[in-house]
Amino acid sequence: MIKQYSIAEARNHFAAIVHDLEATQPVQITRRGRVVAVLMGIEEYERLTTNHTDFWGAYERFRAEVDLPPLQIEPEIFAGVRDVAPGREAAW
Repeated sequence: MIKQYSIAEARNHFAAIVHDLEATQPVQITRRGRVVAVLMGIEEYERLTTNHTDFWGAYERFRAEVDLPPLQIEPEIFAGVRDVAPGREAAW
């Protein structure tokens, strides 16, 4: 369970909270019972913010790392997956 502290509690125990963040999960900070912020350790922050690529970059990396022909995935496997209907009529 994620620990929660009110802003006042966090202010009074800030050093202890920061010390705990090095070994535990993120901590939620609340104002009047509503979560308004999250504190997390630097390792978790760096994991969330580094080495992110967009879809196309991830796709290109996948194509470079995976040798597809040996998998023998034939185009017919995708037959009938996509709905070819033109969609609904739109009133302009």
